[in-house]
Amino acid sequence: MRRDVVDGRIWTAMPYTVLADDGTTLTLAARPGTESLAPASWTTSRRDGDVAARKRGIDDLAAGTWELDRWTWRDTVVISRFTAGEPFSVHRFLNPEGRPLRWYVNFELPYRRTAIGIDTFDLFLDLVVTPDLASRTWKDEDEYAEARRLGVIDEATHRQVDRARDRALAQLHDRTGPFAPDRAAWTLPPPGPLPVLPDTALSTPAARWG
Repeated sequence: MRRDVVDGRIWTAMPYTVLADDGTTLTLAARPGTESLAPASWTTSRRDGDVAARKRGIDDLAAGTWELDRWTWRDTVVISRFTAGEPFSVHRFLNPEGRPLRWYVNFELPYRRTAIGIDTFDLFLDLVVTPDLASRTWKDEDEYAEARRLGVIDEATHRQVDRARDRALAQLHDRTGPFAPDRAAWTLPPPGPLPVLPDTALSTPAARWG
């Protein structure tokens, strides 16, 4: 389970298939058809194309008034790599046949291990990179700015994100870390049963740093 947790409450929860785990680097896969939990503002935005609903989600987050809705992952396979202590994860999106679609750097709090997986918190800012790593685009900078304005992201976390931006860009430029040549690590995983949301998905046990 990968969950976003804020103030002891679940913001998102999604089960993944574990591809590799050496205690520091955790590689997961998500496939179409996997059921997850997400803020109702986000699911409404995805279903109806309501951009305003997604933005209202940040207000709900700041006020602590969000509600969760069920969401089924669709259209793409995602391979995700999380590194202990690193405030970003790297994802590769593939179509169901295995064709690379894009890379995605998700800025988030460093993960913490729990009895059912890892907990983190998405910091809204993302970096989208073409499949050949040749060009990149920053995404959701407006949401990041709004989260800062509302106090969801404090100044210490903002400084952490700034440093993480530099590290992610350096790894991308130098083709190191998750961007190092390693074709086998980022190809379509073998088929298997879809993971399911456990009964403990909404529990908030004491977590330990990964």
